[in-house]
Amino acid sequence: MTTPPKSDPRLLFLAGSVRQNSFNKRLARLGAAISEANNIPSTFVDLADYPMPIYDGDVEAESGPPENARKLKNLMRAHTGIFIASPEYNAAFSPLLKNTIDWVSHTRDAGEAPLEVFRTRVFALGSASNGGLGGLRGLSMLRLVFELGLGALVLPDQFALPRAADAYDEHGHLKNKDQQEQLKTVIQKLARAARVLHG
Repeated sequence: MTTPPKSDPRLLFLAGSVRQNSFNKRLARLGAAISEANNIPSTFVDLADYPMPIYDGDVEAESGPPENARKLKNLMRAHTGIFIASPEYNAAFSPLLKNTIDWVSHTRDAGEAPLEVFRTRVFALGSASNGGLGGLRGLSMLRLVFELGLGALVLPDQFALPRAADAYDEHGHLKNKDQQEQLKTVIQKLARAARVLHG
């Protein structure tokens, strides 16, 4: 895949869950739909299509990163902004998302700087939960991993959707129009930041 033109931000949306009816997968899909509706090219990617073993340094040394880690990294490289909808697991984020990050961060091409795909994209974080905080506690640790561990640029704006089981209408949009506008605002800021970084 080739990197899009610098003047044309392209956004990638993914969720840290592979559950079919995941609230966060629905959030990521909605984000991609909002992006497209606002003339911002976008892609939704389902991590269920990129299964990987639990990260193991011995496996990496013996056979290198799994092919799905390379495919996912190339998909990230083809986009300038990335929105991650992250479920909250015990005030943290999902093992699936951590494992994905770990494998992608260990996937390098010849001549590529360490963590380059993370340090040359803009990230925005969101979460959806049935709880009253909407998964907000888990985003704090996810932000720490991206900013401190990966050296990534993460927008200060983020989106949390509480009581997610009753938040979506039959079309996959949010019933609360203020929440829908808040999500739209985060996506627009992500696109603007990606344009600045790559423009």
